[in-house]
Amino acid sequence: MDLRAELLKSIWYAFTALDVEKSGKVSKSQLKVLSHNLYTVLCIPHDPVALEEHFRDDDDGPVSSQGYMPYLNKYILDKVEEGAFVKENFDELCWTLTAKKNYKPDRNGNSVVSHQDAFKLWCLFNFLSEDKYPLVMVPDEVEYLLKKICTAMNVELNSCELDDYLAQEPQGHGGLTVWQFLDMVNSGRFLRGIEQEAVSMAVEEVYQEVIEDGYLWKKGQLRRNWSERWFTLKPSVLSYYMSEERKEKKGSIALDKHCCVEVLPDRDGKRCMFCVKTSSRTYEMSASDTRQRQEWTLAIQTAIRLQAEGKKSLHKDLKQKRREQREQREQRKAAKEEETQRLKQLQEEKERKLQELELLKEAQRQAEILLQEEEERRRQQHEEMQRTLEIQLREAEQARASMQAEMVLKEAEAERQRKRILELEAMQERLQEALQQEVKARQDEEAVRYAQARLLAEEEEKLKELMKLKEEQEEYIIKTQLEKQVLKQEMENKNKCLEEAQKQLEEVRVNRQRVDQDVMAAQRKLRQASTNVKHWNVQMNRLMHPIGPGEKRTNVSGGVFAGYQPLLSQRDSSLK
Repeated sequence: MDLRAELLKSIWYAFTALDVEKSGKVSKSQLKVLSHNLYTVLCIPHDPVALEEHFRDDDDGPVSSQGYMPYLNKYILDKVEEGAFVKENFDELCWTLTAKKNYKPDRNGNSVVSHQDAFKLWCLFNFLSEDKYPLVMVPDEVEYLLKKICTAMNVELNSCELDDYLAQEPQGHGGLTVWQFLDMVNSGRFLRGIEQEAVSMAVEEVYQEVIEDGYLWKKGQLRRNWSERWFTLKPSVLSYYMSEERKEKKGSIALDKHCCVEVLPDRDGKRCMFCVKTSSRTYEMSASDTRQRQEWTLAIQTAIRLQAEGKKSLHKDLKQKRREQREQREQRKAAKEEETQRLKQLQEEKERKLQELELLKEAQRQAEILLQEEEERRRQQHEEMQRTLEIQLREAEQARASMQAEMVLKEAEAERQRKRILELEAMQERLQEALQQEVKARQDEEAVRYAQARLLAEEEEKLKELMKLKEEQEEYIIKTQLEKQVLKQEMENKNKCLEEAQKQLEEVRVNRQRVDQDVMAAQRKLRQASTNVKHWNVQMNRLMHPIGPGEKRTNVSGGVFAGYQPLLSQRDSSLK
């Protein structure tokens, strides 16, 4: 997966270089040529049929990066095998395509780095760039790479000047593009006064350190002679070739947790010796100087450790740690900014509350003043009300004296009225009794009428049954003339039933006459009750006249008996 990501970065540069119009699309003929070259440098068997089929001429027009990715994944990246190709040749192909369009060194030859060094810096940039497109290198990684180059030249990097430059340089997507980085290096601002050869050697040293390959002398197993080989270090294997072109692989050393590296004393005319011990063999090697030996032994030991820990590369591990440290710093910075913002909000809230407190104090002072004014106004009102009440109390005392004198007269008048009321109450009781008798007579009349209606209904039912029996008898007589003898008994039974029905009808008629007599008796009682009511009405009319002289007494009497007049008139009309 790491190899695929590294290859995609270089291919992305090649694809964008072919996008002349910057529309995000490339013509099919150019993609066809690019795919053919990728087949060659990645040592993948060619599939001309799939190539022609996928990029045949049609009317679809150019292809975007998303449209090219399915073919790239299926026919190229999925078939790539690590160690089967020379990655430097692959990078040179992509660099050639993109540098021709984008890399613009000084035409006067005043560039700090050569074209080959620019290629190596481009490779280092791809290795250290973020895994997001478009590819950029964050300022921390830019400072890290420049420090590595300056350290190789025994020069100290001016970090303040670098920070000023990065602050002035427009940064898209949070970092520098590779062309901005190369322009910054070629400007000589940070490598002022250093020769191009020294810069080239420093770039080569950093490139070899990061890419982890270089020349070493190796002692043969059979012939025991020393040969110079190009070594390439990976976390799981240390491979060696005839030359740096890596066309002819001579062998490889498998690295695992059982391997170890030891420094050897100088012998056989070789110096700076060390060996790699595996479970099956010991490999003796010689470096050009002590520093190179230290770098190789440290790199191999690190590879063995990373292999045991399941990691891929030292520099990738360091890159991941630097990324994690940046993320932690950003998180701490964000948390600090959030805390500062929160403190600022709290300070603003505190100031606002102090202002509100001042407003509340001012409002309280105003309220106290208003309260004092209100108390004074209420006190004045209370005093005025007290004076008014005293005047009203004196007037009430005078009214009370006059009312007491009047009450004596009223009590005498009330005594006369109470006697009159007692007489009227007695008369009312007699009227109530008469009314109850009338109501009872009406209830008796209703009961008699209900009984009469019920007897009439029964009589009608009996008549209906009699008529029905007569009709059936006639039908049977007509239909059963030939069966007269057989049905004679049945007819006799029918006749008996008919006679019984006639008897019942006679009884109903007698009951009806009796009910009629009861109704007449009830009517007589009702007339007698009406006569009694008229008599009491006459008596009441007589009592309604004024008792004696005096207008006031007459009004009182009229007021007392005024309520009885509508009741008596209504009762009289109902009795009529």
